[in-house]
Amino acid sequence: MAPLPPSATLAAAYDHCDAQVRAGDKDRWLAALFAPSDRRGDLVALAAFNLEIASVRDRVSEPLPGEVRLQWWRDVLTGEGRGDITAHPVAAALLDVIGRHNLPIKPLIDLIDARVFDLYDDPMPSVADLEGYCGETSGALMQMGALVLAEGDDPRTGDLAGHAGMAYALTGLLRALGLGASRGQVFIPADILAAEGIGRDEVVTGRESDAMRQVRDAVVAMARRHAAAAQELARGADRRTVAAFVPLATVTPRLALLSRQRNPFAPPPDVAQWRLQWAMWRFARRFGRA
Repeated sequence: MAPLPPSATLAAAYDHCDAQVRAGDKDRWLAALFAPSDRRGDLVALAAFNLEIASVRDRVSEPLPGEVRLQWWRDVLTGEGRGDITAHPVAAALLDVIGRHNLPIKPLIDLIDARVFDLYDDPMPSVADLEGYCGETSGALMQMGALVLAEGDDPRTGDLAGHAGMAYALTGLLRALGLGASRGQVFIPADILAAEGIGRDEVVTGRESDAMRQVRDAVVAMARRHAAAAQELARGADRRTVAAFVPLATVTPRLALLSRQRNPFAPPPDVAQWRLQWAMWRFARRFGRA
């Protein structure tokens, strides 16, 4: 890996990550507050990295420049980057977190590879493919957070991260269904669409229909199953890792709103911020004492 910058520059890098995540990923920023004070910056740096990768599609007009950006991040992680990599504040903070906690690189590379799908307008082929995508993105991020919080121990939270990441990611995909359709993206698996007689072209038009509501309800049910499995696994999880999974607390109230919305493509109203924070606090209190 590239040599890290001086401590003052590194502190500024963490401040940059904090500002970025607070503005762009409030759930994970709030979740980090439930971690010990000396781990909060580490969780925020991981979230800032995820935000950088997840937003590549929004920053490019064609897939090729997006591929180039993603390759730059692969090079950062493998030590093959050119120039002063740590001049990028998120890269500097991320490399510091990896080094101090001896985090594995492969899950982060896999996260980047999974996000290549975002650059193109290919439909998600199957439920299995969607599970892989969510596991390598949202689930991996939760698991990396658990590794940071476990203080060098094996947190044994792989299954919990898988289910929690799936539930959280599915909820996010449903909330962004209209946005994705407007730019030609279809994250709903083709086999779920086919079961209701819908094809990709009908989704990208954003046309409301009973069949599309059935599709939405099927994905809501899937997210609820994974959320329930994650809640059960959280009962026996290492309580030190609870902050990594606090975003799961937002799933149930958001799914309740989504399931009541007539038009699946309409921008959904979010749950009141105080309700989300209350749900997070209850989750942390409940499972942090388990």
